[in-house]
Amino acid sequence: MTDKYASDLLQVFVFDGAPVRGEIVNIRDSWQAILARKNYPPAVKKLLGDLVAAGVLLSGTLKFKGSMIIQAQGNGPVRLLVLECKDNLVIRATAKLNEEMDLSNLPDDSGLADLINPDGNGKLVITLDPADRQPGQNPYQGIVALHDGQQPVQTIAQAIALYMRDSEQLETRLWLASDDHACGGLLLQKLPNMGGQLKMDDELAAEGWARLQMLSDTVTDEELLGLEPKVLMKRLYLDESTHHGVRSFDQRPIQFGCRCSRIKVADMLKMLGENEVQSILDEKSVVETNCDFCGQIYIFDAVDCKQIFSSPTLTDAIKQPPQSKH
Repeated sequence: MTDKYASDLLQVFVFDGAPVRGEIVNIRDSWQAILARKNYPPAVKKLLGDLVAAGVLLSGTLKFKGSMIIQAQGNGPVRLLVLECKDNLVIRATAKLNEEMDLSNLPDDSGLADLINPDGNGKLVITLDPADRQPGQNPYQGIVALHDGQQPVQTIAQAIALYMRDSEQLETRLWLASDDHACGGLLLQKLPNMGGQLKMDDELAAEGWARLQMLSDTVTDEELLGLEPKVLMKRLYLDESTHHGVRSFDQRPIQFGCRCSRIKVADMLKMLGENEVQSILDEKSVVETNCDFCGQIYIFDAVDCKQIFSSPTLTDAIKQPPQSKH
């Protein structure tokens, strides 16, 4: 298996032999951008990679213009995982660790139940923020408890499947993998067996769903991480394509992108209040903060902060830092 292949792609396809849609994603460059300037323990890195792959797969199922934000929250060694995926598949993600815990000896094979959901009280929050949201309109938000009956949810794949079952009434399966170099995933979704000429016998539809799950269960982490989505689709479903037919759509590119800016940080400082900002200046002489998503560092000195609170608009207040010379 070579290191060079087309990555950062989402492949969507449908099966002619069953009312099922599928998606395969492989993310390499954007995953590296997410990890840049971060030093997560291996187990946290893997869990975040699973969330990134699952989030892109979930976004691919939505007919929606705007941003989808997935948050996994709990009381374990990891307080929060966040993925934001826009409808054009621009993504960013981060993890917030529990600073009160010693994570130096965290087992590499720790999963969702260990890291976020040790008490079964964690939750998955999925927010859909429409691009054309009107004043006073709230984003749609769905919340799924990270337990299935009495059992804590063990994986990101299981959590997303529960969300789809409870919110969309669609049976969904996911297979996810991630490592230091890439993250990837496969999604199968059983579609409603609608009426009309295309309606399939319910027994045949159920047999098709079972058959496709069996084929998908053969996928390996190495394939999810090391093959272009279209290549993996053809490998997994060669027999299905020969006997029933598989129709694929154009692959969609994925890229990393962060919306942080100096003016947004200035707005945050203004909301913090002049007295609080001045106390930080008195202690440290500058206000320094960094973006959780991309690691960009923003520094405001006393003159910058004075302009924030005295200028009529933040645009007038913000002076851009000098460009570095190359």
